Amino acid sequence: MSEIELPTAPGYFISRWREQGPVDIATLTVWREEMNWNTWLPLAEAALFLDAAELLELLETVLSPAEKATLSLVRRRMLGDTRLQNVIEEALDVARHPDTRDLALEGRLRMELGLVKYESGDIEAAKEDLTWAETRLKSVALASRDHDLSLINKAALHTACGEALMALTVYSEIPRNGNHADETIALSRLGASRICAAIGHNFDSVRHAWNAHAHALLASQVGMAIEGGALFLDFSSEAIDDSAERMKIQVENARPRDAGEEAREVKVHPDDISEVFEWCFSHLPENHAGSDRPDLRAMVSLAHRFDKISHFDSLLKNPDGVEDPILVAIVQNCIEDVELKSRWNVRLSTLTMI
Repeated sequence: MSEIELPTAPGYFISRWREQGPVDIATLTVWREEMNWNTWLPLAEAALFLDAAELLELLETVLSPAEKATLSLVRRRMLGDTRLQNVIEEALDVARHPDTRDLALEGRLRMELGLVKYESGDIEAAKEDLTWAETRLKSVALASRDHDLSLINKAALHTACGEALMALTVYSEIPRNGNHADETIALSRLGASRICAAIGHNFDSVRHAWNAHAHALLASQVGMAIEGGALFLDFSSEAIDDSAERMKIQVENARPRDAGEEAREVKVHPDDISEVFEWCFSHLPENHAGSDRPDLRAMVSLAHRFDKISHFDSLLKNPDGVEDPILVAIVQNCIEDVELKSRWNVRLSTLTMI
């Protein structure tokens, strides 16, 4: 009989409290150990965000001084406070003090400080803090949630500064076969896929998009899985080949290129295209409303490209149900019926009228 692993996301801890609680701290400790958490702070943060006030009050009694200072920062941010640099520095003082020192939280708080400095325009100081934080977390909390965040934030900063190759180097430090969270792997591959596409590394862009889709599925992140799937379909649409190996095999056999070696040719089996498209389509929200629908924009465009626009018949016949003007413009270009196209023209005029 195979063992069933308990879900480990903090949200499941809160759900368990609501279903089986209230319970005492000894029982919570057992739950925490069953879920492989070795600290209370992420669970306290989840209780804060998910409005489990009674649980949060209990958890705060077992937080260390550095954890309490960090939770205070999280609470202020949640309440909309944007003047956080002094709060972060005060929390850092607690995390650094010999009597209350917490090496991992010091790394996290330096990351927080770097993000605040970036928002204030102090780019070089932000880079210094994020690099310091990632190095510390790699040393004391490798592949932890905070270490994963430090890597993603560091890559995002390089991307924002136009340093795409440096961002790609950071993403490469998140291996698929390590202990990093599937969500982290998916996020890194989304970023790497876009960078590779921009610099003409076509096979790598397709491979990374495939991995983003696959690991988002493992993380139960449907929106991210659709985003990765759409990138995969977009980047591989001109490389469909019946003789191609299935993408799963290509991904497993991929290796870094040697110096002077030609780039690998992109070939994608049509079954991979079909399976990813059908999965993404079937997991789109049924409601087409919303003023910003990048998921529908991507999938409608891809459906038109792959001659699958009939999948969206219900959307095509209901222009008044669409609120995203960019999506309306995309749909217009996919319609040949003159009368229906006219209805979409009216809808676009209505949405863009000043």
